[in-house]
Amino acid sequence: MATIAITETRKLEDYRQAIIHVGSEPKIVNHDMTIEQALDGVTGLLLSGGDDVSPARYNETAHATTGALAPERDEFELALVREARRRNLPIFGICRGLQVMNVAFGGTLIQDIPSQVQGAGEHRFTVPPHLPFELAHEIWIEKDSLLATLLKDRLVDGDSCEVNSRHHQALGRIAPEFRVTATAPDGIVEAIELPNARFCLGVQWHPENFWRTGEFRALFEDFVAAASR
Repeated sequence: MATIAITETRKLEDYRQAIIHVGSEPKIVNHDMTIEQALDGVTGLLLSGGDDVSPARYNETAHATTGALAPERDEFELALVREARRRNLPIFGICRGLQVMNVAFGGTLIQDIPSQVQGAGEHRFTVPPHLPFELAHEIWIEKDSLLATLLKDRLVDGDSCEVNSRHHQALGRIAPEFRVTATAPDGIVEAIELPNARFCLGVQWHPENFWRTGEFRALFEDFVAAASR
């Protein structure tokens, strides 16, 4: 059975359940651990959502809208994803996790979509706590991508589907290693992949919220399958 390290966050249960329901064992990791302790016995890494990544991590000053920062978490997760990549572990980043992946390998972030992206759509939908899976907007997926393969049963016209959305930051300059494989209609990056990796995918929405209904189950199934090999 695969053992998946999940970075600790405030709303952890959906991540745990998404992993458990595809037949894997979660291991919750945080900055109180060393990198070695966090990855001991682990066969895959799931980077969860949460607070803004500090702009200092990509050499920018903080925008006025920058939210709560967690410097210890930043330091831990950036080192964790680099070491996981060095070990060729499957990596799945969700929301903040996608952003951590990009920053870890030399990319930057848009610190505030509404004030920094002209003509941007709404990406920070506030929904009741019992409706985290409410669909918010469409994404367009590159047809020859891993993401398109995994979500083929959900795609409309072969290249689009709807996702939920709760973020005010987004990817800016993409790290050289990554390929953009999904965008929102306003151009905001919604997914990146690392070509030729066992599994290295980051998404900007929250597929874990759908563990009960299974709309994005294929993402977790393939991630865990890669971690089991």
